[in-house]
Amino acid sequence: MKHEKIILGIDPGTTIMGFGLIKVVNKEMEFLQMNELLLQKYSDPYTKLKLIFERTIELIDTYHPDEIAIEAPFFGKNVQSMLKLGRAQGVAMAAGLSREIPITEYLPKKIKMAITGNGNASKEQVAKMLQSVLKLKTLPKNLDSTDGLAAAVCHFYNEGRIEVGKNYSGWEAFVKQNEKRVKK
Repeated sequence: MKHEKIILGIDPGTTIMGFGLIKVVNKEMEFLQMNELLLQKYSDPYTKLKLIFERTIELIDTYHPDEIAIEAPFFGKNVQSMLKLGRAQGVAMAAGLSREIPITEYLPKKIKMAITGNGNASKEQVAKMLQSVLKLKTLPKNLDSTDGLAAAVCHFYNEGRIEVGKNYSGWEAFVKQNEKRVKK
């Protein structure tokens, strides 16, 4: 019996959202697609969030992923950047949750470690390793799409592990797992 599933990986951003899709057939990865949503030309932050949501829904409706892997925002010193990134991630997650697709978050270091064996690897090192593993002919100019693809591959590599990241199977699971963060 053939076991198949599709994993959508997303690298959220308000300037560029990278994404990649892999198909898993009998525990073998197959590259489907990678691309990016360019948002630089839009100045309104709410328009950007709307476009992220719509593009994520479009990807879901086109490829019918069974699972979504998303890069979690990293903690930096710029609070405004973190807030924007968190909103972008939340909107992409909301799109997946609205279609009841399980979502797993991965820290950037965890993704880099899964792909290269080095949690501090550069974007270029991650892209080159993906090129080798998935036999990609060329790499894109911007590496945001390979970052999205890396999230999907990381999820594949971590399948079956008990503690891989934060999992959400729907709105109820999301609320239940995050209600402790909200002060009452």
